[in-house]
Amino acid sequence: MGVSNLRLKFPGEPSLIFKDLSFTVLKGEKVLLLGPSGCGKSTLLQVLSGIVPNSIEVPLKHDSIQLPESWGFVFQDPDTQFCMPYVDEELAFVLENLNIPREQMDEMIKDALVRVGLGSLDVHTPIQDLSQGMKQRLALASVLLLQPDVLFLDEPSALLDPEGTVQIWDSVKEVAGDKTVVIVEHKIDQIADWVDRVVLFNHIGEILADGLPSVIFEKHREELIQYGIWYPEVWQDYLASEKYKNTEENRKKENLSTSQIIKLQDFKGYRGKTEKLNIPRAEIRRGSWVAIIGENGAGKSTFLLSLMQLLRSSGVYEVNGKQIDIDKKKKTPPTGLSLVFQNPELQFVTNSVFDEIAFSYTVSGLPDSEIRGKVMDLLDTFQIHVNEDRHPFQLSIGQKRRLSVATAFAQGSEVLLLDEPTFGQDARNTFIMLEQLEELRKNGTTIIMVTHDMMIAEQFATEVWTIDKGKLIQQEQKRKENAYAGMVYTR
Repeated sequence: MGVSNLRLKFPGEPSLIFKDLSFTVLKGEKVLLLGPSGCGKSTLLQVLSGIVPNSIEVPLKHDSIQLPESWGFVFQDPDTQFCMPYVDEELAFVLENLNIPREQMDEMIKDALVRVGLGSLDVHTPIQDLSQGMKQRLALASVLLLQPDVLFLDEPSALLDPEGTVQIWDSVKEVAGDKTVVIVEHKIDQIADWVDRVVLFNHIGEILADGLPSVIFEKHREELIQYGIWYPEVWQDYLASEKYKNTEENRKKENLSTSQIIKLQDFKGYRGKTEKLNIPRAEIRRGSWVAIIGENGAGKSTFLLSLMQLLRSSGVYEVNGKQIDIDKKKKTPPTGLSLVFQNPELQFVTNSVFDEIAFSYTVSGLPDSEIRGKVMDLLDTFQIHVNEDRHPFQLSIGQKRRLSVATAFAQGSEVLLLDEPTFGQDARNTFIMLEQLEELRKNGTTIIMVTHDMMIAEQFATEVWTIDKGKLIQQEQKRKENAYAGMVYTR
């Protein structure tokens, strides 16, 4: 399987993604593709599988290409994976295409769900009711049922909790055997020692290095750092950097406000008629950074959507001392709150990258003469270096995520809610995003972030909340050498 002298260019873009790229994978190899967000890793997977250009029409040229006869693909965005409305129907659809007898399907479906950590799920659950992390597990289950010769895995654990990440990779390793596996992944701890090869790309899709994992991580540390790529000790190196040390020093000198911006009492959130969230009592202080952690499907996204009044809720809900009328039929998001959705495509409202960020400035009445400068500053800050007329849907997942966060910055809200904002990001853009959020927080913005990255919760949050099976079970104040003294927390 491979391609020789590949050239590929997205319409409207000034330059090629790949220029005379030659890449080969031997039968049975396990290969990890590493590179900065937007360098073309996902596109290369789609070329090697034939999705590009057979299903997605993108102009490309090559001298030769050899595609696998039997392959399965797990996409970055699990919502693009499914054909049927229910879990069992989705997996049955796979088995029907394999001519599996009906009487064998139930057991095979249950076994597939167990292998990806969905064994306790009602098999006839609507897929739309699953969390994004649970959808990611289901997508892998459907591909594993295919039993293909080649697995293309495009960040299959990006939306999973730590336990789920271990479980998913254990499942992949169990079935991989003599299969060929090509992986794009930023969370590399579970696979860095398992893969046979690591292929390192720069920002324009050129191969910088190709070899054993130990050689790449040891001999090419400078390139990994230069291009902001994840490597095993990247967090330790970042925490030792002057930039992070300065952030910590500034925090130690800071006395956060004790004024309450959000109050919840007997607050419940619902999906349909089913109660999915129960918070007996909680308060959020102005200028705090609350990290929400918990397993996939625990209710973390439900919490954010309920705060935005995008889901039905009940109980007492106050923002800035004003009670929100959560019983009215026609609901609008509370004033001063904005949300970055887990799926960035859900919040795009325009047809170009530039207009997406400019939208909030235009609505606020900012003169056109000032808008362009502000938009270009945000595009540069969040490393969105593409044609400004490019449609948001044509960006990589990582670029889409950064664009969605940039649009939230443009809104200038008092409270910023973020649902897994760092998924799909390389190391550089993760740290840039966290630093920008810390700057907002320092200037008074309250941040409420759902994350599975415990390093983010530990190093940046002022509070860590744990939600388990829909209930807020723990609110932990972060205490670092008397930092954040004077804050009040409700337990």
